[in-house]
Order: sequence, then structure tokens, then C-alpha cells
Amino acid sequence: MSQLEVKGLHKSFGTLKVLRGVDLCVDQKEVVTLIGPSGSGKSTLLRCLNLLEIPDAGELLWEGQSVAYQTASEKDLSRYRTRVGMVFQHFGLFPHLSVIENVMEGPRRVLGVSLAEAKDRASALLARVGLAEKEAEYPSRLSGGQKQRVAIARSLAMEPAALLLDEVTSALDVEMVAGINELLTELAQQMTMVAVTHDLSFASRVSSRVAFMDGGELLESGPPEQVLKEPTTDRAREFLQALV
Repeated sequence: MSQLEVKGLHKSFGTLKVLRGVDLCVDQKEVVTLIGPSGSGKSTLLRCLNLLEIPDAGELLWEGQSVAYQTASEKDLSRYRTRVGMVFQHFGLFPHLSVIENVMEGPRRVLGVSLAEAKDRASALLARVGLAEKEAEYPSRLSGGQKQRVAIARSLAMEPAALLLDEVTSALDVEMVAGINELLTELAQQMTMVAVTHDLSFASRVSSRVAFMDGGELLESGPPEQVLKEPTTDRAREFLQALV
């Protein structure tokens, strides 16, 4: 079943055309990784899927139903984003809130969850990501890897059906990447995910499908062993050979 889909998606910033008619269909519990050079439109596509950026044209469908993003109210957008969560490269934690308060914030303010339930949910998620002992700490006292784990727990606290990940390990030290990738590999077995990454080993390990983007277009999509080892387009082949 198709869970998240875009057809003919366009997005420009001024005169710069960032997305040029992108088509992408993600099935339920499928993991799609987006690869390609910087500036190819990968992150903008994620932000359009989450409606942090409103597309200029094209259709967005959630579970087969068209999303009226052009006329959606802020309340409608917030409701949609509870189903399609997003984790960012630079964490975005609230510095004045403790770790557990950061994770509780969304369920309390957006979902109207009770204090007790939000706290129980946050504690369980922090234990799941290996940070049970850090509940009372503040972000300034955490390592980069720990902050990213909190950011992932915060997104999961909203109980999304799909999770979007934008280069979540690119700002981390090499030693921290393995732990985050292990966590994401576990999550990939349980939920729909779309991830922008430059980590081809991660893409190979967790993906149902790898999609290659360049110049605002999705040029190639297929199983990881095909796209990463035997790409069919010259541009994908050039990109992958440059990374070797």
C-alpha cells in the first residue's frame, strides 16, 4: 500500500528551481534512501514531504488521499506532521528544556497528552535510544551523538507513521555514527522511512530502495544492490565512482 507519494512536485526559491517535477512513491514500512550531490534537491524534497516547505505545484498524497497543502491551515499542517515526523541534521533541541522535557514537549503541546502519559512515553523512548540516565540533563551537556538520539526520541514520541531523516549523521564524529546507524537500522524494520544520506553503507544496509537525485530531478530508483553497484544512468554512475 502506498503511504506517502508525490507526483510532479515542483519547488523554487526565487528564480532557483530546486525541484523539477519529482515523482516518488513510498509504500508502508518501506525504507527509501535519497542519494545525490549537494544541491540536488534531496533535503528540499524531504521538507516538502513534511510540508515545512509548501510545494509550488504537484500532488502530495498520504495513504492514497490527496493533501490540500495550498489551502491547509496551520492546524491542518500540524495534524499532518504528527503522521510524518522529521529528524534534522542539527538536532534542533530546546536548550532551556531538559532531555525528557524536550521529548515530552510535542505530545503535550500538539497531541494534548497528559503529563503522566507524556512522561512515561518519553522515559520509555529515552531508554530505547540508550539515554535513560540522561533524562535530567540539558542539551549543552550532551555529545553530538546523544543530542541526535534525543532528537530521534522526540520525533518518535509523536508516534508518526513515517519518519523523514535529513543527513542525521553528517554532523557527528565517526565514532558516533555507528551507534546512530544501529538505532536507525532497528527503526527501519518497524516503520516507513525516507532518509537523505551520503553514507552508502547505511543506504545499502537498510534500504528497500535507493533513489538518486540530481538537478532537482529523481533520475534513478531501484533496489540498493542495483542502484549502488550497477546504476543505469551516466550521472548516477559518475557520482558513485567519485565517492570510491
